[in-house]
Amino acid sequence: MTPLPPEIENRLIDLEIKVGLADDMLEQLNHTIFKQQQQIELLMRELLELQRQSQENRPSTGSSIKDEIPPHY
Repeated sequence: MTPLPPEIENRLIDLEIKVGLADDMLEQLNHTIFKQQQQIELLMRELLELQRQSQENRPSTGSSIKDEIPPHY
């Protein structure tokens, strides 16, 4: 196999470096997305729990919180 000219070898080295950096960045992005998905799922569970608690604490009169008169009136 014939040796590559120096300018082509340098370009290949630069491309290998860029590919390596892109791989690292992709791995970091995947890790970030994974952590964010876990946070979203936790927040969804907490939201559902708060909604459930709100339903349990709501008076059974069928009225909405918007229909209630604030205490200062």
